[in-house]
Amino acid sequence: MDLHLAGKRVLVTGGSKGIGLATAKMFLAEGCDVILVSRDGEKLAEAARGLQGPGSVATHAADLSDGYAREALAAEFPDVDILVNNAGAIPGGGLLDLTMARWEAAWALKVMGYIHLTQLFLAAMKGRGAGTIVNIIGNAGRTPRYDYICGGTGNAALMAFTSAVGAKAGDWGVRCFGINPAQTRTDRIISLAKTRAKDKFGDEGRWEEMLINLPLGRLIDPEEIGRTAAFLASPACGYVNGTVLDVDGGAAFRS
Repeated sequence: MDLHLAGKRVLVTGGSKGIGLATAKMFLAEGCDVILVSRDGEKLAEAARGLQGPGSVATHAADLSDGYAREALAAEFPDVDILVNNAGAIPGGGLLDLTMARWEAAWALKVMGYIHLTQLFLAAMKGRGAGTIVNIIGNAGRTPRYDYICGGTGNAALMAFTSAVGAKAGDWGVRCFGINPAQTRTDRIISLAKTRAKDKFGDEGRWEEMLINLPLGRLIDPEEIGRTAAFLASPACGYVNGTVLDVDGGAAFRS
């Protein structure tokens, strides 16, 4: 299926691995020119070498928890057609387990990072009368848990932010929507499972025991989220705006 995305310029944060890299791969296959952004330049270069498609691949190393780095990114790539906010690494743990410094550091990247980059790129998109912003958020915002309270609270905030921005951005010819992946096969899910195993059993080595009762009997493949992002960002789904789609395999309705 031709999604009519060829020639679009797509910027993906957290693009060196996991969902970000898988998303970049899908847009590249559709003929888009892709910009991968992450803080590790070597990992970015390695990721870029592994990508193939009709479009081009560029990289930009930056710590997106820093506001000046976000501004520099927007200045270097002012004509992005599709922004995919994906960078984030919020730690697991309960309220009494995390210092305020860890909360602030985690939110600087994922929560404030998403908000600031949306603000920066939305301004340019508004001026052109076109553009799309995709926020990869997370299902913990819909089903918050005490042992991931920092992430769940941040995700819930981003869900509200996405809907509010999308509702207004449509007046300017710009769409903004979100995707809430449930447990996805990435390094991140292993890290969170280890935290939960340590809390429950006192042994992070038992992390696989935390990944049970999965819908469809498996984790989500990152490419499934990438395909969802590309499809929803395409003209084929041009009326999708202001909403946040849960991709959880029906988990919300399982006992």
